[in-house]
Amino acid sequence: MRQIAISDIHGCSKTFTALLDKLALSTSDELYLLGDYVDRGPDSKGVIDIIFQLQKDGYSVQCLRGNHEELVLQAATGDFTGLERWMFTDGNDTMKSFGVGSIADIPQVYLTWMASLPYFIETGRYILVHAGLDFSWDDPLTVTDEMCWIRHWYSNIRYDWLGERILVHGHTPIFTQVIKDQYKTLQHNQYLDIDAGCVFAHERFVNKEGLGYLCAFDMTDPKLIFQRNVDY
Repeated sequence: MRQIAISDIHGCSKTFTALLDKLALSTSDELYLLGDYVDRGPDSKGVIDIIFQLQKDGYSVQCLRGNHEELVLQAATGDFTGLERWMFTDGNDTMKSFGVGSIADIPQVYLTWMASLPYFIETGRYILVHAGLDFSWDDPLTVTDEMCWIRHWYSNIRYDWLGERILVHGHTPIFTQVIKDQYKTLQHNQYLDIDAGCVFAHERFVNKEGLGYLCAFDMTDPKLIFQRNVDY
């Protein structure tokens, strides 16, 4: 059995499928997805449909909530002050993938699924979260908003609270070489960002050279597996 983490697929369903093929995922493995299945990429619906099909076929797939699922849910309920801007950028890509003109018209099964997603998972020695943890709180695992949105938190890690555990997260896209460098110091620093900026392979994202990969982290026999974006 392997435990494998992937984050920030962002509507890149072909790249997600290619990475799953490269992993040769089996029903004895445990797959952990750390959020941001939707927005920006061409096929948000397709990414979620792949997850649904994997689970239907007996694969162990556990999913976390990312900030872009939060945005979809806020847009669907109208509880979103930046709605108009988002609808013409990231949200527009998501609506196109569902073939709807309004986020509220996304089939309820997808919205219900997003709303059911937890903010973190602990498995063995690992804490899995989308963005990170706010260590200014006595118990960082109680601050759900920051788990989806926080950045630049490494210098505030309280190792007395973390103990021997390792934080694996996404949300902040970094170059593959930086991920590899973090992996080399994983046992000492106890954090790993696995967002290799998959969706930034698209030409509309300027000044993003060095990104454009989907990264998997095998937590059982620790290793990194990268898949170049094949959606564009």
